[in-house]
Amino acid sequence: MLLTREIETAKPLTIEWPTVALIAAMYSLLALVMWFFHTLPWWGVAPIAAYLVALHGSLQHEVLHGHPTRNRLVNELLVSVNPSLWFPYRRYRKLHLTHHNDAHLTDPLLDPESYYLLPDRWARLPAPMKQLYTLNNTLAGRMILGPIIAAIRFWSCDLMAIVKGDRDALSAWLLHIPACAVTLFYALWVCGIPFWQYVLLFAYPGVALMLVRSFCEHQAAEDEGERTIIVEASPFWALLFLNNNLHVAHHTRPRLAWYELPAYYRAERDALVAKNNGYRMNGYGEIFRRYFLRPKEPVAHPLIK
Repeated sequence: MLLTREIETAKPLTIEWPTVALIAAMYSLLALVMWFFHTLPWWGVAPIAAYLVALHGSLQHEVLHGHPTRNRLVNELLVSVNPSLWFPYRRYRKLHLTHHNDAHLTDPLLDPESYYLLPDRWARLPAPMKQLYTLNNTLAGRMILGPIIAAIRFWSCDLMAIVKGDRDALSAWLLHIPACAVTLFYALWVCGIPFWQYVLLFAYPGVALMLVRSFCEHQAAEDEGERTIIVEASPFWALLFLNNNLHVAHHTRPRLAWYELPAYYRAERDALVAKNNGYRMNGYGEIFRRYFLRPKEPVAHPLIK
């Protein structure tokens, strides 16, 4: 309902030039890193490439919320070339907008972005799978193994949906093929980057950085307002995540552009902190210190019996 109210009351969108400029800068810099790939050391390429690929993911998130123009197709085309190779934009859009029903946040059956499992499913898992899921609930595990685990779960679910006749899923995957093909043609054929090196130095670390944002975004709580975090991050992380580190502000006003969120947060900080009952981190350094090697929460949803 909150998302619906935002859509109904939001002012008509014009072209948001800061977002357009950032999209152009992201693609341009990524193209340059690929072009100079063979003259740069791998340890210089990997962090820059990962940051830009993760930024593309944040820009796709911005676009699915109706930015930077009033035309949905134009918005999609602006971020359609996919450097992460991970999953189709249209599937991300559909699932993420479903996720924005705050009443269902973290519910394994109703929230498609939940990392919890139902307690009975958790109880049936063999011990090695339990260990794997527990490791995935540490930040180190989420960054190292998370891209593989998420891809297997997502791809297998979509494959079953397509087999059962889900035309929307099939259409999204068919559009995903040229979106990845453009990236791979430029990277492999124009710039001469071996495929395995592109995956290891560009795509995989980029996805791993994306998962840093989602790691603490939500927690199981009886009160839906307490399920969403605030991370008061440095400019490095705030730009990478387009200020969605202020995540309770984003869930409260999902139609605000990324560059409008900080002002809204500053104006409403006390109310937002009260709303989520102080679920706040003082930067991503605190998250790394707390949870890099320690599970954030149990895998089985603690409030579902």
